[in-house]
Amino acid sequence: MSDSTAGTDLTAFGPVSTVEEDRLAQYYAYPENLASCWVRANFISSLDGAATADGRSGALGGAGDRAVFRLMRELADVVVVGAGTVRIETYSGAQLGVPERQRRCARGQREVPPIAIVTRSADLDHDLAVFTQTEVPPLLLTTHDTAADARARFAGLAEVYDCSDTDPGGVDLGAALRTLAGLGLTRVLAEGGPSLLGTFIADGLLDELCLTIAPTVVGGGSTRIADGHRELITRLRRRHVLGDDEGYLYTRYSRD
Repeated sequence: MSDSTAGTDLTAFGPVSTVEEDRLAQYYAYPENLASCWVRANFISSLDGAATADGRSGALGGAGDRAVFRLMRELADVVVVGAGTVRIETYSGAQLGVPERQRRCARGQREVPPIAIVTRSADLDHDLAVFTQTEVPPLLLTTHDTAADARARFAGLAEVYDCSDTDPGGVDLGAALRTLAGLGLTRVLAEGGPSLLGTFIADGLLDELCLTIAPTVVGGGSTRIADGHRELITRLRRRHVLGDDEGYLYTRYSRD
């Protein structure tokens, strides 16, 4: 269908073929031969733009969303989250089965991706699941002012990195990405929360957004998937739209 007034061609999607499980990874493959970090964000939203229900993003998900979530973790070198999301969503280390580990090894990746926590204060309880239920120690991406004390407090529990730039009391995401690239962790998966995504967008560092649209409306005062930072219009290109029988849509947009 063509809108001659607006000069826009509209496309009706469907019917389409089923995406077999062994082909799904092709839809979410990272660019090859990365020399620096490629930042992919994975979020879920209701139809009316809510990023959470009952305070948690997991309340919006379904079986298909959880399958795509697991696949993206399998493909990533590192999972980046904010400290608030670690607390609210009760994060543990990444859990992968034998087939996923074998595929990762075949791609030259470590068996399990570490969780990298962005935190200015490193004010995290030692008994959080991200420290106690994990095969690999998490990475704490923190400030110059906090790093030395954090290394002492989290010795044996986490690897701590100074990710400040000009402000010794702030985490600079550009510096954090350079740190991850130096560790060989270039396939970045950012999972939350809204403030962290807002910073990636505001700093011009977001390469790709994978957004699951849940077939629900939430209402109320729930936050958006990106929040708390200045606006920056970033044009992205649609890569795919997938759907399932429950009515969920799985979209992927990226830079050219």
